[in-house]
Amino acid sequence: MSSDKTGILIRSYGRRRTKGLRPTRASALEGVLPQVAIVLPEEGEPIDPTSFFDKGNPVKAVWLEIGFGNGEHLLQLAINNPDIGFIGCEPFINGVSALCVGIKENNVKNIRIWPDDARMLMARLKDHSIDRLFLLHPDPWPKTRHHKRRFVQTETLDQIAKLLKPGAEFRMATDHPELAAWLLEKTYFHPAFTWLATCADDWRKPPADWPETRYGQKGLKQGRPPVYFRFQIK
Repeated sequence: MSSDKTGILIRSYGRRRTKGLRPTRASALEGVLPQVAIVLPEEGEPIDPTSFFDKGNPVKAVWLEIGFGNGEHLLQLAINNPDIGFIGCEPFINGVSALCVGIKENNVKNIRIWPDDARMLMARLKDHSIDRLFLLHPDPWPKTRHHKRRFVQTETLDQIAKLLKPGAEFRMATDHPELAAWLLEKTYFHPAFTWLATCADDWRKPPADWPETRYGQKGLKQGRPPVYFRFQIK
C-alpha cells in the first residue's frame, strides 16, 4: 500500500517477490537498479520524463511500459530504439531483477525503472509528456468481485489520456478473452481514444515492431493466442 502526491492510498495487488533471487539476478539488482531507478522528489512541479535520462545524450521521445514482467519486450525495444527513453514500471522485484540482468548484459543506457505502482509515477509526470504507452498482459482478475482491481478503468484511462501527447499511441495485449473484451470496451468508448484497427488482422497479429516474448510464445503453444489493441489519442 502506497500513497500518491494527494495522500490518497493506492493499493498495488502485484506480488513483490515470490522466491529468492538467483545470484546473477541478485548481483544485477544490486549493481544496476541504483543507477536506473527513478527517484521522485517528495513534492514540486510536474516532472518532464526526459529529465530522467542522460542530458549529454538526450532522448527524442519517452515510451512507458506498465507492468513489464521480466522486461523482454521493453529491453528489445530499447535496444532497437537507442534514441528513445524507456520507462518501465513493475512492482514485482523478480521481474525487475531480470530486466536489470538484460540492461547489464546489453549495456543499455536508455531504460529507467520505477519499481512500484505505475499510478504513483503517472500522477507526478507532466501532461502530454509520453509518446507511447504499453500495457501488456495485465492481471485479468477474472472473478467479478475483483474487476475493480483491473488496471484499465475509466479513471485510469483519463489519466493515460492526459499523459499521452496528441497523436500518441496506447498499445495493449492480452490472451484472456474476458479481459480482452473489457479492455476493448473501456477504451473504445472513452472519448479520448481512437481504435486503429481496420481489419481483423490488426488485432489478431502483433505490430511489425512488436518484440516476441517467452510469455507470448508460451500462450500460443497452450492455445491462448493474444489479441493486440492499438489506440491513438485523438
